[in-house]
Amino acid sequence: MRLVSSLLATASLVATVTGYWLHDVPHRGHAPFAAPKYPVFRNVKDYGAKGDGVADDTDAIHAAINAGNPCNVGCISSTTTPALVYFPKGTYRISSSIKPGYFTQLIGDASAPPTLKATANFSGFGLIDGNPYYSQTLNWKAVNVFFRQVRNFVIDTTAIPPGTPATGIHWPTSQATSLQNIVFNMPKASNVVHVGLFIEEGSGGFMTDLTFNGGATGASMGNQQYTMRNLKFNGCKTAIYQIWNWGWTYSGLSISNCQIGIDMSAGNTSRLEVGSVTLLDSTFTNVPVAIKTGWTSSSKPPTANSLVIENIRLVNSRVAVQGSGGTTLLAGTSGTTTIAAWAIGHRYASSGGPAELKGQAFSANPRPSVLVGPDGRYLTRSKPQYESLGAGSFLSARAYNAKGDAAADDTHALQAAIDASAAQKKVLFLDHGVYKVTRTIRIPAGARIVGESFPVIMSAGSWFNDVNNPRPVVQVGTASGQAGRVELSDFIVSTQGAQAGAVCIEWNLASPERDPSGMWDVHVRIGGFQGTRQQVAECKKQPGSAAVKPECVVAFMAMHVTKGAKALYMENVWLWTADHDIDEHANTQITIFTGRGLHIESQNGPLWLWGTGSEHHVLYQYQLSSTRNIFMGQIQTETPYFMPTPNALVPFPPLARLNDPNYAASCKGVEGNCAASWGLRVVNSRDVLVYGAGLYSFFSNYATTCSTFKAGQTCQQRILSVEGQASNVSVFNLNTIGTREMITRDGRRVAWFKDNENTFASNVAVYRP
Repeated sequence: MRLVSSLLATASLVATVTGYWLHDVPHRGHAPFAAPKYPVFRNVKDYGAKGDGVADDTDAIHAAINAGNPCNVGCISSTTTPALVYFPKGTYRISSSIKPGYFTQLIGDASAPPTLKATANFSGFGLIDGNPYYSQTLNWKAVNVFFRQVRNFVIDTTAIPPGTPATGIHWPTSQATSLQNIVFNMPKASNVVHVGLFIEEGSGGFMTDLTFNGGATGASMGNQQYTMRNLKFNGCKTAIYQIWNWGWTYSGLSISNCQIGIDMSAGNTSRLEVGSVTLLDSTFTNVPVAIKTGWTSSSKPPTANSLVIENIRLVNSRVAVQGSGGTTLLAGTSGTTTIAAWAIGHRYASSGGPAELKGQAFSANPRPSVLVGPDGRYLTRSKPQYESLGAGSFLSARAYNAKGDAAADDTHALQAAIDASAAQKKVLFLDHGVYKVTRTIRIPAGARIVGESFPVIMSAGSWFNDVNNPRPVVQVGTASGQAGRVELSDFIVSTQGAQAGAVCIEWNLASPERDPSGMWDVHVRIGGFQGTRQQVAECKKQPGSAAVKPECVVAFMAMHVTKGAKALYMENVWLWTADHDIDEHANTQITIFTGRGLHIESQNGPLWLWGTGSEHHVLYQYQLSSTRNIFMGQIQTETPYFMPTPNALVPFPPLARLNDPNYAASCKGVEGNCAASWGLRVVNSRDVLVYGAGLYSFFSNYATTCSTFKAGQTCQQRILSVEGQASNVSVFNLNTIGTREMITRDGRRVAWFKDNENTFASNVAVYRP
């Protein structure tokens, strides 16, 4: 379901639309740190691709991908050579894998998605291979593959013999990546061995709007964590096979006429490989075994295969959950039934625990009406692609003299472009570039902005460098509670040099609850890339030193949702303070300081956070303060790698007006490394519903020896805190790493890591204060 406003166009405008606007608009994108005349936008047909279903277009597509020599074979990572490779409608026959470079987007015509069709003699690991094996190892370290997209395609392996191994997309990647609006067509023969999507490593991530037809396995996946929604599987032998994970959240699955829906039984009862799965708002139709696990009451590790399901509809699916050895843990039906809530795993309340859920029903979360649609499911909205709009409905930022060269002050030009597009009810096309701004950029109600291959709005100068007078870099709505709505997608907000008072995004708008504002693939990326002056040369890590360099204090807060704001939908948003230099040849680690991650103090909500992450901020990654009506799907956090040297007591003093944690007070008498960043802090809030959380602390003073069970998970003492009022607060499948106390309630320990051992993390399946 798309946002209503993304579909609005006048009748006369619709009548003039003959193609997809991304093809027709002028492309003025500029990569300031690439070679002169480096092409950001590439149309594969300009490089010789035919798209006629007859010619072999493999070489032409690779010519488009490799124009300008982007980061590919042997390159460790780079932000300096972005590429948007566009495919007009058509059928593109390929005889070997398409291998996009780092920081490359493959985007098809959203109004008529093109087909990539393998030839019968196809060779390669994936029609699209997002991380190739040029040697025995992946070309890029999977946990460091960021800022990539593939969307709007049909992936067709039907010409490859069914018994010949074939993969649609190979995608071992990590944060700020996405697959969207893709159909996988595979043979339906009884001997078929094709796989639609294969992932073996990484730290994702988000996917949405994927359809898998036929094949042996729709999606075969192993990754630390993921959020996936609106996936359809039709006639696969197995819809989803989980190779391994720590935590995975699925919503809106529709699995039909498959033999097995989700198989999470990898490993054996002495060593299960799948940590946890959270499944909600999904349907299984004509699936004999909806979910297959390897769990028994004595399987190991003790909390492996933790499973939480809520609002699951079965139609002629006789086994809902199957255990090891084919035992039925939860019966299905030959008719139709709905499972309200059911779980395997450990359950805690603030009064203590654990209580072990050995495959049993429990009470579903009460869902506030403002968070759900008419069908009772949580609201979802796919990123608008503006298929019904023609090129005349877009304005270019560079056409308004914004340079995007990382040198000129673009404040006035960029503001003029934003204001003009909103006033004219057009979409601002933010051409690729690095737009340096020295004053706050204000996004008014009614604005729509879409970036080209992740352009950057980067603050600079003294305006943003007063820790006692923080100012937003990008301000959405000029006053907290201002009425209106906006749509923002595909760009990055960042800072340059010392920026101790920079609030990267301040969100003030109060939008209609049934037509919320949205952020899709809008990221905060602080430091560690060319142009930031926050790289190895300035801020190289200094293990063992607690000194704070003023030039390396680089942001006050990543994002602030203010008290009067409401109705914000966030999807695949990553708020990242860099731990390493992406543009340095060895990805050397750096030490930079940002005060706070995502601070939500909207008094009423609602907010939806699908597939969001917040990493490496000093005081906290997520803080919810005096708020309500918050949905969170598989949040992911990491504590700064330098802690506890220095710890969270510096360099940002706690501010009572922001309800900051006061570690000097709260850590008195607490053992271990207490003054370390909270992963999630919930203070005096209600109706906060978390469907999956990975809260990780891998390092102590840049050493990883603290983050294993053998070492005693000693990186930090505490990571999740619930304080004060907590009505209808619920966390499903909490996974923590490197932390001794998994849950703290009003300063008291609730859950201990060793009691909840999982594959690599510790897991609590259900927590309700």
